[in-house]
Amino acid sequence: QVHLMESGGGLVQPGGSLTLSCAVSGNNTKIIFMGWYRQGPGKQRETVASTFPTTTPGYSDSVKGRFLISRDNDKGIISLHMNNLQPEDTAVYYCYVRDGTGGFWGQGTQVTVSS
Repeated sequence: QVHLMESGGGLVQPGGSLTLSCAVSGNNTKIIFMGWYRQGPGKQRETVASTFPTTTPGYSDSVKGRFLISRDNDKGIISLHMNNLQPEDTAVYYCYVRDGTGGFWGQGTQVTVSS
């Protein structure tokens, strides 16, 4: 099955940038949908960015113009490029991938935006 491992989280100041990576591995992996989600303190998990491999990505209103999802097929990595980070972006970020058999979540990586 598909295995996901997020990395790149950490502490950044407001206005800073950070790139998260999701390493995708598995036997004969065929990704049909992928995305990044987050869950802030005391909040429900929400969609940040998602896309079918062959379509234009969709973004939540709160991150449009600031975040960008991308995929490196050769390296098997899905990235989330985050710019102009704000305190409200503080959350655990999760990578999600769906293949022909089901959906899979990574363990999450913490992003904290604070002075």
